[in-house]
Amino acid sequence: MTDNMAIEGRKTLTTRNMVVIAMMSAIATVIYYLDFPVPLMPGFIKLDLSNVISLLAGFSMGPAAGITVCLIKNLIQLALKGFGTTFGIGNIFDFVTSAAFACTAGLIYMKNKTKKGALIGCIAGTAVFTLISLPLNYFIVYPIYFKAFGGEAAILGMYKEILPSVKNTFSALCIFNLPFTFVKGVLCSAVTMLVYKPLSPVIKGRSK
Repeated sequence: MTDNMAIEGRKTLTTRNMVVIAMMSAIATVIYYLDFPVPLMPGFIKLDLSNVISLLAGFSMGPAAGITVCLIKNLIQLALKGFGTTFGIGNIFDFVTSAAFACTAGLIYMKNKTKKGALIGCIAGTAVFTLISLPLNYFIVYPIYFKAFGGEAAILGMYKEILPSVKNTFSALCIFNLPFTFVKGVLCSAVTMLVYKPLSPVIKGRSK
């Protein structure tokens, strides 16, 4: 009887986690659509805080849950808008960077489930999130954008309108995109640190 109850408990937990992940993915998708332009950045670069949801999932249910939220969020958007002329590279980029963010933070927090562990996880996750964005943008994302939107000069021109001294794509990414990604990571981490403790019992289905 005890073994059967334990097995049933694991099944219930798994089922509940699947439902929670689905709900959090839906919330992340909505937030993903509620992006907004950022001052002193090219118009095609926008800020969203959907990574807060994947971080919450990673902290509460483990890094795999955070990655799953990132995946579902981007699959839903691809299903709604299609691959377009860029072959969905924006969504692929978002999935890889966001999943790395949530996975890094979630793994560290899983080893040390304290406020300090959460903070270290967020710091490390932000660092990974920021650093991997540069090579991904430079070697993969922007070359596809160049082919889709009229060449490198057209994209670079958007940066030059803000800062005429920008000389090439790499410098544009370092001056604009890298700090933007870092700030985005810091904002998502800060919001997560503020809301995780009060929301944790709700996500996990436990009373305080």
